[in-house]
Amino acid sequence: MIKPLKLLNVRIPEQLDRDLKTISRRDKVPVSDLVRESLQQYVVLKRFRQLRKSILPFAAKSGFLTDDDIFHKVS
Repeated sequence: MIKPLKLLNVRIPEQLDRDLKTISRRDKVPVSDLVRESLQQYVVLKRFRQLRKSILPFAAKSGFLTDDDIFHKVS
């Protein structure tokens, strides 16, 4: 079942509007799809950063101070 979409009116600078329309034409994707995808990516990134920030103290106590520390441990 497809969930109904909510309508959101947003004011954007003219240059951003032109850029979105250019990308929309080039990629043959509606502007609304571009904006929706961009907002979804933004929300995911914000959630990730918040989660990362909340676990940093625990990671530091375990000796994980950088992303490289984690990469070396799991590689």
